[in-house]
Amino acid sequence: MLKRWFRHGYNKEWKQRFGVLEARPMAKQHAEEAMEAHGEIKSNLDEFNNRKEFKIYRWNPQYPNHKPFLHSFFLDLSKCGPMVLDALQKIKAEKDSSLSYRRSCREGICGSCGMNIDGANTVACLKPIDADTSKPTIITPLPHMFVIKDLVVDLTNFYQQYKSIEPWLKTRRSAEGGREFRQSPAERKKLDGLYECILCACCSTSCPPYWWNPEEFLGPAALLHAYRWISDSRDEFKKERLQAIAEDDTKLYRCRTVKNCTANCPKSLDPSSAIHHMKAMHLISRSNKVPNN
Repeated sequence: MLKRWFRHGYNKEWKQRFGVLEARPMAKQHAEEAMEAHGEIKSNLDEFNNRKEFKIYRWNPQYPNHKPFLHSFFLDLSKCGPMVLDALQKIKAEKDSSLSYRRSCREGICGSCGMNIDGANTVACLKPIDADTSKPTIITPLPHMFVIKDLVVDLTNFYQQYKSIEPWLKTRRSAEGGREFRQSPAERKKLDGLYECILCACCSTSCPPYWWNPEEFLGPAALLHAYRWISDSRDEFKKERLQAIAEDDTKLYRCRTVKNCTANCPKSLDPSSAIHHMKAMHLISRSNKVPNN
């Protein structure tokens, strides 16, 4: 009943204020989930304890002999914003200024606040606080990564892999008239579901093959971006790009189609499908080169 009421309120009132969300289903879904969760919290304040426990992973490199632990914080949700990032901001501002985590845009665009919340990789700014105040919210760093401090992990290798796929337009000629390279609406449409990646690393750090071979396997995020440029009608190095990531059995073919990447993407993208298409493209191109006997 409560969910229907809030969804009706969203459709009736928020639609007028944020009509642009109609063309962005995931943004609309996030808005609805945040409203529903926040509404449930507000409705429960008179019936239940409005204090919620947040268990946050802590480790400080200044004390290397101290083992990591979960530090409990209790927040009054009636005085906190609806997202997990709001809770982290409140904890850092009012309870423990030494708590370390990354954050920037608060709009699900920069990917800075990628972390594991209640067992799932996501970005804290798009994750509504669980309205159930009877159980804690557990926040840990992205899994299978070297921890720098608290919720901050070392993404050096992740960004180097992204750099290795050369994420920029490559052409053999200048644009006509010295201006820009043009695309038809249909050609531009092919990039939907690819360009939206925000490099939050949620997909790669949820991928078992990436855990096993992070030095060799490029991981879902880098491969999704590789496919984004291979799919771009303006790029003139498609064959070379594909050959570069498929030249051995490690960069592309380490993928075992577990699909954790797709399940954990906070932008609802499908890296697994992109990897599958590149494998198919490479196998087709290789079979075309084999002479018929």
